[in-house]
Amino acid sequence: MFCEFCGTKLEKKELLNEGMIPYCPNCKEYRFPKFSVGMLAIILSPDQSEVLLIKQYDTSFYRLVAGYTNKGESLEETLIREVKEEVSLDLVSYKPLTSSYWEKSNTLLECFVAVAKNKEVVPNYEVQEYKWFKLADAYNALDGAKLAYKFFDYFMKNN
Repeated sequence: MFCEFCGTKLEKKELLNEGMIPYCPNCKEYRFPKFSVGMLAIILSPDQSEVLLIKQYDTSFYRLVAGYTNKGESLEETLIREVKEEVSLDLVSYKPLTSSYWEKSNTLLECFVAVAKNKEVVPNYEVQEYKWFKLADAYNALDGAKLAYKFFDYFMKNN
């Protein structure tokens, strides 16, 4: 890793109560790692018996609705915006479930459980296919989406 301000190679240096942190010997400043932030949504039908899954980016497997957080936006605002943008659904309730770091995209992701006002999906250009699955049937559909599967499994085991 290199300093984003001067380009000097960072070295690890102990910071009191923080541990080993990247440090720029030229700027004489600690450089905490930066990453993206986003969310995934387990969107339940109004009666909470089904979950909405989508296919995107020419993949053969289903995934959860997800998106990156914009600057100045809360995770809750991201959830509401992304669900509205991708599938045109309004939510009647939502709550955070758990979070996980996704190394592949250097992103910290919060997973929410949300209940849709209705099941009338209108997908945008990002969504090639969508389907409401009975909860037990969603496991097989999510088989290729590792992180979505992990979040969904956590949801099923803890609710």
